[in-house]
Amino acid sequence: MTMTRTTAAERDLYPTRGSREVATPRQDPVVHGPLTPDLEPYERDGFLTVGQLLTGDEVAEYRAELDRLVRDPALRADERRVVEPRSREVRSVFEVHKLSEIFSNLVRDERVVGPARRILGSDVYVHQSRINVKPGFGASGFYWHSDFETWHAEDGLPRMRAVSVSIALTENHDTNGGLMIMPGSHKTFIACAGRTPKDNYKKSLRTQDAGTPSDRALTRLADEHGIRLFTGPAGSATWFDCNCMHGSSDNITPYPRSNVFIVFNSVLNTAVEPFAAPVRRPEFIGARDFTPVR
Repeated sequence: MTMTRTTAAERDLYPTRGSREVATPRQDPVVHGPLTPDLEPYERDGFLTVGQLLTGDEVAEYRAELDRLVRDPALRADERRVVEPRSREVRSVFEVHKLSEIFSNLVRDERVVGPARRILGSDVYVHQSRINVKPGFGASGFYWHSDFETWHAEDGLPRMRAVSVSIALTENHDTNGGLMIMPGSHKTFIACAGRTPKDNYKKSLRTQDAGTPSDRALTRLADEHGIRLFTGPAGSATWFDCNCMHGSSDNITPYPRSNVFIVFNSVLNTAVEPFAAPVRRPEFIGARDFTPVR
């Protein structure tokens, strides 16, 4: 288990947002703790799925809490509430583990945080949490991207030592805008071209532009690794590496695709200043509270 803390003085291993796009090999381990047989698929593909993490009763409780937060009038003018650019329906609500005791308890659930500790080989804290609503009839997708590229450039995460978990609160069909990942893409870092605009988060939370790879790079990765679409019942979950190339399409079906999304970062990889942005993003997107999840 690696127990070295990252410091701000370390060399930037993943320079990005420069004059040109560059693909380089990953410089960090994928699994930082012991590589047990059940984690070998994660090491190889960059993700791990569980067909039924939550019970039906638990799903109902979290769905009800999602609906409450979406309708909460106190959040209407809150930046943590993000709406669809066309329909103006709620797209995401951020920092839900601080807005809701129910989601705070979910973050601390050993079924959720335990795999993150094992993968990252240390205690962890929540770098970001949100609910993604993705209502039917026109919810826009999330274009192909690596989360780490953004978190490194705009939040200051130094190394690839973070993991996300997406827990489905509605059924994930093959038609309602589910998560897509290129298996194995987590072992290549795509340094994107172009500078980070000021206050980029205000646009990127709705439609992503800065930090997205070129069509050429995406085609090369897809040709090499293929694309996996995740389907499954409400209560299923997917843990995936911070550098996986992933995205999702628009949802033009009548069926919403709602999930809760939690990012765990190692306490040995805490955020420093952004590597390729003029200022930090707000703390509800990139936490500066590094208190371990207990």
